Amino acid sequence: MRCHAIFLLVFCFLMPDYCAQAISDAEVLAAVQQGAELILKGQEAYDFAAETEAMKQARSAKKELTGIPGFRAGAEWPYQGVYRVSSGELPPGYRVGGSAIVALGLLSAPGFASDARRKKAVLACTEFILHELEHEPLMAEGFLGTYDVRGWGHAYALEWLLRAADAKVFDGALQERAHKLALKLVKTLEKTEIAESGGWNYARRGGDVPSPASTFMTAPTLQTLFLAQARGIAVRKDVIERALKTIEDARMDNTAFQYGTDPKRATGKGFEDVPGACARMAVCESTLLLAGRGSVERVRGAVKAFFTHWEWLEKRRKQNGTHIPPYMIAPYYFHYAHTYCAQAIELLPEAERSDLRQQLRALYWKTREQDGSWNDRVFERSKHYSTAMSILGLMAPTGPTVPRWQGTVAPAK
Repeated sequence: MRCHAIFLLVFCFLMPDYCAQAISDAEVLAAVQQGAELILKGQEAYDFAAETEAMKQARSAKKELTGIPGFRAGAEWPYQGVYRVSSGELPPGYRVGGSAIVALGLLSAPGFASDARRKKAVLACTEFILHELEHEPLMAEGFLGTYDVRGWGHAYALEWLLRAADAKVFDGALQERAHKLALKLVKTLEKTEIAESGGWNYARRGGDVPSPASTFMTAPTLQTLFLAQARGIAVRKDVIERALKTIEDARMDNTAFQYGTDPKRATGKGFEDVPGACARMAVCESTLLLAGRGSVERVRGAVKAFFTHWEWLEKRRKQNGTHIPPYMIAPYYFHYAHTYCAQAIELLPEAERSDLRQQLRALYWKTREQDGSWNDRVFERSKHYSTAMSILGLMAPTGPTVPRWQGTVAPAK
């Protein structure tokens, strides 16, 4: 008890706003409902031609472009980053993956079962996702060039289809179609692993040159495959084992995880210093724990690292550029980090969770926009992704859990 009291005194000194007024469950619920309403209003039909024309007119008038260029109501919530395909359009992987994450956020907000508007929105989104998976060449199995983000779309679309089935969002023909696509997506992820080292990466060296896996991508992809197995879909054990090993191989003596697994080139600096890795440490440690290859102590350390070095994530939120020194932190790590930190907190002993949840809530409230949304990018469109990720993080205490991997996987030495 004495140690706990000392911790609270020190924490109150460092974060007086939190200690002055804890954020209640009712306030969280109100914020989540407001966020869901904003998301519903932002569902769009992505139109590259309209976007291009809107940007052209803004430049011609020498005016700053506000809102989403070329916006019209539709069925998706595309994620927007700096990367575009050769035509200049947002890549299908971002459109599918972003839409799936937003749908997951809407599903996790309380009251979904009785909310006709949310149901209608996610059903329209599901039709979009399924159509892209069935017909868009850039969402088919494969990898083009040295940078290809379709794997994000595969992983989060699979999670959406599985979670939606759990919640009985689909019925009849749509459920059958979604199930077939879920089976196909598992096979796609198995076939698109980096066979030489295990895991997945959206940035590769090209051709037949072996590439390191991205821990940032591999850990959440593994969690989706754990969920697929728990829902009765066969998942190849060797794929899981290689991916787990690549995460383990990326863990360094300073407790940080490399961005791309390459132990022989580990420096412990920049990307690999703890501040540079604090956004991915929680998801990596949580995934290893769920596979029987981690520990609660390591998860606790990752959560602590997130809070200790959060200021470095905040410095890069809503900034231009991607990997900027000294820690090579990109803005898109921000809400990813919060969501998976929230998940990690729920894997800790129950007695520890309440204080940590309040710490996380304080950070969410510190970065919330005036309209009730969140956004870690300079792009207006990406507030829907960021708000959905925030909803997922805030609802983690009562949201769906990730099942443990049931394969027989021996702990690595």
